[in-house]
Amino acid sequence: MGKDRDMDLNELQRRALRIHDLYDELNLRKRGRVWTREEFMLGFVGDVGDLAKIVMAQEGARDMPGGRAALEHELADCLWSVLVLAHRYDVDLDVAFLHTMDELAHSISRRDLGPA
Repeated sequence: MGKDRDMDLNELQRRALRIHDLYDELNLRKRGRVWTREEFMLGFVGDVGDLAKIVMAQEGARDMPGGRAALEHELADCLWSVLVLAHRYDVDLDVAFLHTMDELAHSISRRDLGPA
């Protein structure tokens, strides 16, 4: 997939779920079970921790190999987890995202945005 290919959220989620299904098949073969929603969430937390370390490295606060490619990979990993978690908890991300952005815009617009 190159930069010239735009995918909407539903297409991204379908792709994420195909990969999730492959992991389920692998875990069934190797461990005789699939991850629970809670275990999947813990995996996501680990990915967010990895992302935090990579961002610190990008900002010069720590040494870590991988550079830009590691940042892109970990951001994509985190997005994958969010897409799968939304599916596993039956959350329509399109609706939830737009609703949340509307709430935030309303909340911000009600604040005094003038000088402090």
